[in-house]
Amino acid sequence: MKLDRFYPIFDSIDWLERMLPLGVKLVQLRIKDMPEPELRHAVTEARVLCQKHDTILILNDYWQVAIDAGCDWIHLGQEDLDDADIPAIRRAGIRLGISTHDRDELERAMRHTPDYVALGPVYPTKLKKMKWHQQGLEKLSEWKGLIGQTPLVAIGGMTVERAQGALDAGADIVSAVTDITWSDDPEARVKAWIGATR
Repeated sequence: MKLDRFYPIFDSIDWLERMLPLGVKLVQLRIKDMPEPELRHAVTEARVLCQKHDTILILNDYWQVAIDAGCDWIHLGQEDLDDADIPAIRRAGIRLGISTHDRDELERAMRHTPDYVALGPVYPTKLKKMKWHQQGLEKLSEWKGLIGQTPLVAIGGMTVERAQGALDAGADIVSAVTDITWSDDPEARVKAWIGATR
């Protein structure tokens, strides 16, 4: 299954309602700290929206909610892997993306035969304080050499202007957060991303 090369991450249904009509075909819903009943409602709503726009929805972190809601994809960070029931996720037919930052994490991720691996932050990121300052484009090339056919997602400090460099370095997909959500004109930014990656 070929994933779109542009992979925005949003933290609310409002963002999906704004951005999916522009042609986003792959999206992550990353909600933090929401009571479970509301979260379940949001995921159901997100699924309906994504089906309507023929967009692949990837739910961040909440693997049990993903199973219950019939999601097709989930993204797990390394901490999430500690608690996640991978066999249950796989039995539910859910595809899996995993975050990695160093060789140990990559080896751990590959033991789960992920459907994509994310490497970040490629550039310094404004979003969260991390012990990894920046991985750089060379690390993307190194990771691609190690994971072969598994799709590689570049994340962290990514902008429209940096997208091609990441793709040239070996990334199959480029993920963006603040380049869109902190922009004065998020719609124009998404259109620019689509133009730059298709």
